[in-house]
Amino acid sequence: MILNGIHHIAIICADYQRSKKFYTEVLGLNIIREVYREERDSYKLDLAIGDHYVIELFSFPDPPARVSRPEAQGLRHLAFAVSDIELAVKDLTAKGVVTEPIRIDPHTNQRFTFFADPDGLPLELYEINAKS
Repeated sequence: MILNGIHHIAIICADYQRSKKFYTEVLGLNIIREVYREERDSYKLDLAIGDHYVIELFSFPDPPARVSRPEAQGLRHLAFAVSDIELAVKDLTAKGVVTEPIRIDPHTNQRFTFFADPDGLPLELYEINAKS
């Protein structure tokens, strides 16, 4: 088997409209399509960064909360690449999103920070092409 890449990440949210607003208006992802699946009482929102399909955002009636702190087994976080982490943090802060202090990855010397989506899912900004 040869993998060609990651196709998408699926996220189940507690409040669909709140999460849709966060991922589209706060993070700036583009809507590819939105489907209401009546038989499941569920929305499926396909989101892209630019033209690259990356996230399926789902709503389901009363989904159970997922443990994220203390760190638990399973997917740890979702990381977004940014060119200028300070500018990205300023933008998030202006939109009311709290971020952790910017840190430096001791293995790559790249800067990163964490924040959370409306359901507490840990998200990371990871700076690529960092200024020297």
